[in-house]
Amino acid sequence: MLGQGSHEALALMSLLLLLWHQAAPIEVPQDPKILQDLKQPPTITKQSVKDYIVDPRDNIIIECEAKGTPPPTFTWTRNGKFFNIGKDPRVTMRKRSGTLEIGFRNGGRPEDYEGEYQCFASNNHGVALSNKILLRVSKAPLWPKEVLEPVVVNEGSSLILPCNPPPGLPPPFTFWMNSMMMPINQDKRVSMSLNGDLYFSNVVAQDAQTDYSCNARFLFTHTIQQKNPFTLKVVTKEPYNDTSYNASDPYGGRKAAEPYFPTFLSPSGSESTKMVLRDQELRLECIAAGLPTPTIKWFKKGGDLPSHKAKFENFNKTLKIINVSAEDAGEYVCMANNQMGSIRHSIFVQVKAAPYWLDKPTNLVLAPDENGRLVCRANGNPKPNIEWLVNGEPIETSQTVPGRQVMGDTIIFRSVQIGSSGVYQCNASNEHGYLLANAFFSVLDMAPRMLGPKNSLIKVIENNRTFLDCPFFGSPLPALRWFKNGLGSGLDGGQYRVYINGTLEIRRARPEDEGTYTCVANNILGTADNQVRLEVKEPTRIVRAPEHQSVFRGSVARFDCKVMSDPSLSVTVTWMKNDKPLNLGWRLRKDEESLTIPNVNEGDEGIYTCSAKSEIDEHSSSARLTVLDEASLNPTVSSALPPDRPDPPTDLDLSDPAARSVRLTWIPGNDHRSPVSEFVVQFEEDRWEPGRWQNLSSYPGDLNSVILQLAPFVNYQFRIIAINSVGPSEPSLPSPRYKTSGAAPDVIPRGLRGWGSSKDNMEITWEPINDLERNGPNLHYKVWWRRKDSADEWSNVTTVGTKHVVQNTETYVPYEIKIQVRNEFGSGPESNVIIGYSGEDKPTDPPTELRVSKVDSTKANIQWKAVDPASVHGEFKEYRLHYWRESSWVPGLVVSKENKTKGFYSTVAEPSGILSDLVPYSRYKMFMVVANNGHEGPPSNMVEFSTKEGVPDAPRFFRINRRSFDTLHLEWDKPLEPNGILIGYTLKYQTVNGSRVGRPQLETFFPNTTEFTLRLPDRSTRYRFYLSALSQIGAGEVFAEESPHFSNEENFTDATGLVELTDASVASDFTPTPTPPPLAPPPPTTIAPTTISTSTTTTPSTTTSTTTSTTTTSTTTTSTTEATTTTKPPVLVTNRHINTNVLAPGRAIWNLTAVPNNNYTNFSWIHNFPASSSKFVLEFTLDSDKTVKIVPVTRQPPITVADLVADATYHVRVYSHELNSISSGFVTFKTKPAYIDQVDIATQGWFIGLMCAIALIILILLIVCFIKRSRGGKYPGGGCLTGFTKRLVRDKKDLPLDAVDQKEQDGSFDYHSDEDNKPLQGSQTSLDGNVKESDDSLVDYGEGGDGQFNEDGSFIGQYTVKKDKDETEGNESSEATSPVNAIYSLA
Repeated sequence: MLGQGSHEALALMSLLLLLWHQAAPIEVPQDPKILQDLKQPPTITKQSVKDYIVDPRDNIIIECEAKGTPPPTFTWTRNGKFFNIGKDPRVTMRKRSGTLEIGFRNGGRPEDYEGEYQCFASNNHGVALSNKILLRVSKAPLWPKEVLEPVVVNEGSSLILPCNPPPGLPPPFTFWMNSMMMPINQDKRVSMSLNGDLYFSNVVAQDAQTDYSCNARFLFTHTIQQKNPFTLKVVTKEPYNDTSYNASDPYGGRKAAEPYFPTFLSPSGSESTKMVLRDQELRLECIAAGLPTPTIKWFKKGGDLPSHKAKFENFNKTLKIINVSAEDAGEYVCMANNQMGSIRHSIFVQVKAAPYWLDKPTNLVLAPDENGRLVCRANGNPKPNIEWLVNGEPIETSQTVPGRQVMGDTIIFRSVQIGSSGVYQCNASNEHGYLLANAFFSVLDMAPRMLGPKNSLIKVIENNRTFLDCPFFGSPLPALRWFKNGLGSGLDGGQYRVYINGTLEIRRARPEDEGTYTCVANNILGTADNQVRLEVKEPTRIVRAPEHQSVFRGSVARFDCKVMSDPSLSVTVTWMKNDKPLNLGWRLRKDEESLTIPNVNEGDEGIYTCSAKSEIDEHSSSARLTVLDEASLNPTVSSALPPDRPDPPTDLDLSDPAARSVRLTWIPGNDHRSPVSEFVVQFEEDRWEPGRWQNLSSYPGDLNSVILQLAPFVNYQFRIIAINSVGPSEPSLPSPRYKTSGAAPDVIPRGLRGWGSSKDNMEITWEPINDLERNGPNLHYKVWWRRKDSADEWSNVTTVGTKHVVQNTETYVPYEIKIQVRNEFGSGPESNVIIGYSGEDKPTDPPTELRVSKVDSTKANIQWKAVDPASVHGEFKEYRLHYWRESSWVPGLVVSKENKTKGFYSTVAEPSGILSDLVPYSRYKMFMVVANNGHEGPPSNMVEFSTKEGVPDAPRFFRINRRSFDTLHLEWDKPLEPNGILIGYTLKYQTVNGSRVGRPQLETFFPNTTEFTLRLPDRSTRYRFYLSALSQIGAGEVFAEESPHFSNEENFTDATGLVELTDASVASDFTPTPTPPPLAPPPPTTIAPTTISTSTTTTPSTTTSTTTSTTTTSTTTTSTTEATTTTKPPVLVTNRHINTNVLAPGRAIWNLTAVPNNNYTNFSWIHNFPASSSKFVLEFTLDSDKTVKIVPVTRQPPITVADLVADATYHVRVYSHELNSISSGFVTFKTKPAYIDQVDIATQGWFIGLMCAIALIILILLIVCFIKRSRGGKYPGGGCLTGFTKRLVRDKKDLPLDAVDQKEQDGSFDYHSDEDNKPLQGSQTSLDGNVKESDDSLVDYGEGGDGQFNEDGSFIGQYTVKKDKDETEGNESSEATSPVNAIYSLA
């Protein structure tokens, strides 16, 4: 009789067998036709959060939404008891929802509705539960009233000002301010802790100058409450003067408290504990007192701080770690230190976890008599408890369901029946929280239904793969079959494949595959079918594709694109240029089979793509257009064209058929100016890889008929590709098909080998032969094997696969193996005999007497005794040493105990070897095994040894920062592996200047020093540093760094990516480009370009095509407009008449004019382009550096172009945007200077010379007047001077008319100018503005005669007198007595 244990074992086996045959759950499609008839239990879709805090000023809304068929009804519990909504007028439930709304318009307190709520959604098939929602009302209590006495504290002592905010819900956010509502400045000395208290590491006298008030901000009510302020009274040893305070010396030079060691204000003691939940935020805080103010540092024992999620806050006093995980548990140490010493505090962090899902239960839908299971797996710390409920009741007390069994976190369903549906709840909980999940279990029976459209039409291109969809549903899952035209058995196999979702795949659609396909789905409840009509179409293809072209500018380019397609399909042909849609505009023309581009210009260059697209396929072809300069027009036009790819060969012909060969002949295509160097023959066969073209052979370019060597039993067709120096041609059209006859195989399978996958078998494997090596149908392999060195007969087997397993062999024995290929036409050659081995077993003996000798810091010699070769039970591979680093002799250093291996191959009785790459100053353990190809044997004896101390590794990092102009700050970290006891660091540094270095200097540091500040004697001095760590053995690996470049050593480059276009064709002697004639007659071509010269003597300008003579010195310049006056006319250039009918008949641009200013110029021109296409481009060439600037113009002239260089010479032309070859001639102009220098006239040479001349004339006049007076003349000195002045006035009037003279209405000219109204220099002006006459009038010296003046104000002649003629003639010399005549005589 079986015992109880046997019964349990049988039950477990039965359960495993049951689960083995478990049916997959049914996935119900989201199809409206299915869902409207599908009966489903409720599912919660929306609910409020578990911890729900509400604002007391608002109505309370507790959400609960669910779906199901029929729609569910909702009930609520409050604090575990039924909540009768109908009896409370303030509570309402939304229609078609379970959401509660609690209003307080008619009174009531929100606090009366606090509690734990849970929603129940139920229909005929089950009950779903929401989470338990803890409803609490936000609270913002007032601060208790208190009277705070002044806080008396000694200067230098620590101080804590408590906040103790009122316990609000949620807790308030606290901050400190003074009574003036100014925030309290916080730093490493004064800061607020996590609980809101304000900590002073040490108090200074200035702290008493303000008061301190803690403020609490409540998030829900948006209110701030302020605590009564603290006032401080700081007791000082010496009087405090606030003017002496500064941040670097808070005591103002006074004698303050004595420095003291740091002490922790928070937390207290030497260690504390902290618990945090998984995925939450961990905040650790250390605040210390001390004088000077201590600094805080953090580290984790046994590892590094998680740099990717750790952050320091509050001046390093707070360590924050986000998204806490189990790896963040451990001991954290904060260290506070100042110049007096340091102190540490350890915080032991425990990471707990509320429950979280590993496998959340999901809805389960089964058909009758099927099996299934619900799984609910969760994890947490501590491990959560799993509790199952059904429709909200514990599963233990619920109604019994046949075939249901609960096994911990899994519920098993066996042979389910209609009526056992329900909603199952899984509750996973521990002391830190809970998870609740609903999953409904439903038993569904439904006849098959078709979900797709009825009688759909599918169109497919011939030889393409296609899929016919037939979506269906039913419960139990229906079986589906496909039929064609309602006849025959189901379609599956061959080129047909039926997927589990009902889709039928046709691997290669052919015309004979057209027809009506019917899919039929049936189960025990019924049958459903649907039909799909398949039409196979001819492919859309371009039979005459565009070809690469090189054409001259101004000529016509034409791209062909002839398309053939299925007559029943509509095809659209589109063109693209450089992968963008081509805008045809008014110039380009497109017809059904080509694209024509007249008047080709540089902008037409690019890759043109013709795309033919139907509703089901698309074909495209591309060609490049290259535009050649018309300057290359010469009798040898074809020689100027660049070489191109050859045309494909044509007229492929097959002749001289044989069993394994055929002759292929073809006509070569145009080589396009590059001889064909090679022809590549490709083939395609329709049995194994139809549609795939493969290279067969290649032949020299001078052949056009070759004999092809072929394989048997292949239906070939061929094509040819021609290759020249440019590249390959397009493939030729394929040849007719040629089928070779079958033959016996003539190859031997490759890769034959024998090996054991277990200790009692041998697998014989080989590579299958290629399809083209089959030579006939019904291919199979014959394999022979026998044990080596035995007289046994050969065993053999025939198979179509590539593997055979020989069973029941001895362990690791050799076998002889050979193989042969056969088909319907015969057998191929036998292979050579190879040696294989049966499987290996685990070695049985371990190496013995493993020991270590001669251990240094990184190596150890090992010896052992070998094993018996027979105990290896396989091919001996190696002695494998397993070793690991157990620990380090450096105190506190945590090491990795990674298991490492090293192999030793040796066949001597007592092998030995060297174990290298060990870490110094460490304790190691090791053992050894013997290994064959698949197994390791038992381990040897365990050996423990220690390596000697070595030199340290390089420091982890070495950083050099410049904190000021004359200091360098060096930082480094301890070596990752100290390899011994660290005793310090050495820093060697020397100045560097290019390849020269200065005298080395050396610094040494204690092992706990990791920073150093170097003061620079010169700001520009640069250093090279060499840092190494020291152990008792010596210096370790050197970390070399060089001080960074200073700002005055940087070589900045222009990284803005500015590109200036240069035109090499623009020379200093610029020749305007000829342009075509306009339709309207242009201005006469004899008008010369206007040239302004500063020379006062000019000769007639001589106009040529390149230069203009502007001065008598024959200086040749380009046509230039000097911007030196304000009245210069604009430049006018008339183009030469050139016959350009091949470019654009009748289109022209002429009369380009430029009116320059200092940084802008006005341009205008005349053209006869239509308004729809009158887009132009202005091209500027700066004469100084030949850079070119392009300005697009989209409106009619005139236009203004700004941003020009002042006082610079430009060459400009305008051309058509669409027809680049239509251009004006070049115009040269010069912009005005940006600034006109103000010249001091008193420093000019001409002015000094003029003044000297006037002074000399006056001196001579005075001498003459003096002589005349001494002889008895009447002219006094003043009279002479006045007469001379009036003579100057007359001379001034004799100057030519100024350009501003204006003509009067009667035709006469007004000779008055501004000069007439101005006094002479040195003359006196009366108050009314008139020039005051001199008292010494010239009339007075006329001896009674009136001086006569011409109407222009000048003298009529010499001075006249009132004497008679005789008296006048009797005088010795009347002219000699005239001072004016004296001047004339001197002149």
